[in-house]
Amino acid sequence: MAQTTTPRHFPFVSTFHPLHIALKALRELGPLQLGLYAWYQLGLRTGYLRWRTSDKRMPGQDTDSQFALWLAFSALPDRAALAAAFGENAMQCLLTEAEEILAGQVRLFGAEPRPLQLVVPGSLRHWTEYELGNKGAMQWKESDIKFIWQPGRFGWAFTLSRAYHSSGDERFAEAFWRYTETFLDANPPNVGPHWASAQEVALRLIALVFAVQVFATSPHSTPERLKSLGKAIASHATRIPPTLAYSRSQNNNHLLTESAGLITAGSVLPNHPAAAGWLKLGWHWFARALNAQIAADGSYVQHSTNYHRLMLQIALWVYGMRQRTDGKRQIARSQRRIEESAISNLQSAVRWLFALLDVETGRVPNLGPNDGAYILPLTVCPFEDYRPVLQAAALAFLGERAFPAGPWDEMALWLCASRSKKEETVRCAESEPSLLQRIRDFESKTAPSYPILRIPSIHSWASLRAVQFRSRPGHADQLHVDLWWRGMNVAQDAGTYLYNAPPPWDNALARTEVHNTLTVNSRDQMTRAGRFLWLDWAQGQILSREQAKDGSWERLTAQHLGYRCFGLIHRRAVTAFREGRWLIEDCVLPDPEYTSRNRRSKKHHPQFAIRLHWLLPDWLWQLQEGEDAAEMILQSPAGLLRLCIRVTSQAKIQNLRSQITRGGQLLHGSGLASPTRGWVSPTYGCKIPALSFAVEAEGLPPMILISEWQFPEGE
Repeated sequence: MAQTTTPRHFPFVSTFHPLHIALKALRELGPLQLGLYAWYQLGLRTGYLRWRTSDKRMPGQDTDSQFALWLAFSALPDRAALAAAFGENAMQCLLTEAEEILAGQVRLFGAEPRPLQLVVPGSLRHWTEYELGNKGAMQWKESDIKFIWQPGRFGWAFTLSRAYHSSGDERFAEAFWRYTETFLDANPPNVGPHWASAQEVALRLIALVFAVQVFATSPHSTPERLKSLGKAIASHATRIPPTLAYSRSQNNNHLLTESAGLITAGSVLPNHPAAAGWLKLGWHWFARALNAQIAADGSYVQHSTNYHRLMLQIALWVYGMRQRTDGKRQIARSQRRIEESAISNLQSAVRWLFALLDVETGRVPNLGPNDGAYILPLTVCPFEDYRPVLQAAALAFLGERAFPAGPWDEMALWLCASRSKKEETVRCAESEPSLLQRIRDFESKTAPSYPILRIPSIHSWASLRAVQFRSRPGHADQLHVDLWWRGMNVAQDAGTYLYNAPPPWDNALARTEVHNTLTVNSRDQMTRAGRFLWLDWAQGQILSREQAKDGSWERLTAQHLGYRCFGLIHRRAVTAFREGRWLIEDCVLPDPEYTSRNRRSKKHHPQFAIRLHWLLPDWLWQLQEGEDAAEMILQSPAGLLRLCIRVTSQAKIQNLRSQITRGGQLLHGSGLASPTRGWVSPTYGCKIPALSFAVEAEGLPPMILISEWQFPEGE
């Protein structure tokens, strides 16, 4: 499972899946990942992990000194610099959200406020029983576990901390201690679902450490409370090592966050007898994870922009800690070389995410799984605005800023404390925002890394999804196109909505049919072997990047092999015309190997049903249909735009038809509407209506479908 917060299982292990599914998983995931997962399951089912995390006494003798928190761990930002970054409106937004928390409401996943639920209903059992699904520990599965876990991540503690540091209002400090004590009393160490995932434990540990630095000088932070919190942090850190085999088997953000939790605990509890071991273990796996999980082009292992942002945030936290602690003396020279390589990878990761940024809004394509994670919410900017993380990451890893001063600077002020306050203030105020332009100039030379085209004259750009999978895919989305115009995501990715829900919402938006690409015979590009597992990976490839000599157009061409089971290849060309027009050509071609093989056996290509899909904003629309074309006219806030789809083939096209679905309801066309079509999920647990526009046809390959986008002229 590539997701950050889901019950831990590999679906193919189930006896309900045939053996060949397990063999495919072994071939594609590799023996190391499966072996580590099997080791975790062995420890879980034999009771070993229950014994390792029982209420036995921690190593060493309990003394006041071993739980003494190092309260100089973090350098707090200058209040004047924060006020300058905020502005009056942003400061008021922060205080309003903090007041909501005082009233018992919290904005989960960056969405609307919900009740702050810190006490799990019913009697609690050891965390292993929730993992095993034992009778009596199943009430947590009656609702999505993420809605139980999210308040226990203590994201609300960051908001209270920021509001307290900016205003000095002691009500925020009092609320932090009251809510924290409520949670710790109701969820003892290793008991209840809040302890079932070591990642959730690590994220909570980091939030507690951040908050206690801010509230250290408050009269509400009594010596007794500080010592109690020190014990809680030690308990959290002790929970992480026993299940690191699971995190290693996932090879994703689980390993990063749990390693960061160990580093944090070892740094803030320097006198604890296990501190040196936590630091050594944490630094070892954190650096190795960054090297293993970030590709040479900067893309992240989970194929997700939201998880890419999560990775950068946890790296900012950890490497900020590296500058403030003396941990280097406890790390071997060979390990330092690994960390230097990890920094180089992080620099590539920052550039990769910058390339996908819509500079007018700070948004990026909703690529891959999006579980609403925002683990260090140190900004008043909306959840979908990526500028706060990119500003901080550019300062930390590239040594420069990418945007002029604005409310997105707050995160950098909190996390980029490696320089003195004076140096940081000068840097933030005087640096030239040249990084973004350099990345734009770099795109045209690195098509595999940055498959992006732009039409500056109409403020439009497009990204083409084509990847060679070396790690588990999150979505079956090869050759998906995201199209942006004047800050509006015109052709969009549906997102995620929910992971853990009854069908049809069991991670249904990961399927091919809801992406802006083509399907054959109603089949996904890959084999869906479970809620989070895709097999028979559809490998994609950028074939070419061309440009007219006079600069009037530029074209990207790519293909994927997900339909080789039908003897077909899907090839897509995206052309940007400088006068303000996009052309997307989808070719369904015979696979030469399949054709040669079947010619010898005197077999022929059958007729295929193809479906081309575009997910559009919920705007007013009109549809005009012809014998071989369908044109949709959309009324956007910036004027009328047109999308015309034409179908051609060497043989006669049959049953050409179009279908428009909104929010699972059929608006135009015939047949049944899937309840998952016509939705877009901007963050976890939230879905809003959108227009699902699809053209379907039947015929023989080669078949060509042409989508032409036309936008209004002028500014």
